[in-house]
Amino acid sequence: MRLTTDRGVFSSGHLDPGTAVLLRRAPGPPATGTLLDLGCGYGAITCALARRSPGATVLGVDVNQRALDLTRANAHRLGFDNVVVQRPDDVGPATTFTAIYSNPPTHIGKPRLHEMLLHWLPRVEPGGRAYLVVHRHLGSDSLQRWLETVGFSCERLASVRGYRVIAADR
Repeated sequence: MRLTTDRGVFSSGHLDPGTAVLLRRAPGPPATGTLLDLGCGYGAITCALARRSPGATVLGVDVNQRALDLTRANAHRLGFDNVVVQRPDDVGPATTFTAIYSNPPTHIGKPRLHEMLLHWLPRVEPGGRAYLVVHRHLGSDSLQRWLETVGFSCERLASVRGYRVIAADR
């Protein structure tokens, strides 16, 4: 798929290597349900999930309005009518997810990252999982340990060129 990117959005101009590892190494998305791309950027994960699971609703969430606009435009151009794009505050508190896929924004710092994950990860439905990709130099191993201390069961699914794919569930 060819996606439109722009300055001011994570990994503009190319597919981030961590996102590529996540898309190649995480299990395929469920065929139905609601899938979340947390920190959707220009929509690489959102559009990949929409393509792989046309029977699911894919929610792309980001705080950056330009990212949301690009994700919406990319999904529309590719004909993915199963994509919904929203700011985090616009997602209803009762909304749950069959699965979460994310290359989370580690640059926001551990306290904010932890707060973000504690807000979204508990909303995974029973039997579902969250799949995160984080580079080891950006704290993947400590993130996995932290997730375990706050009640998540974690499994490292892959390690490619320093990128770790972590599966987390309750």
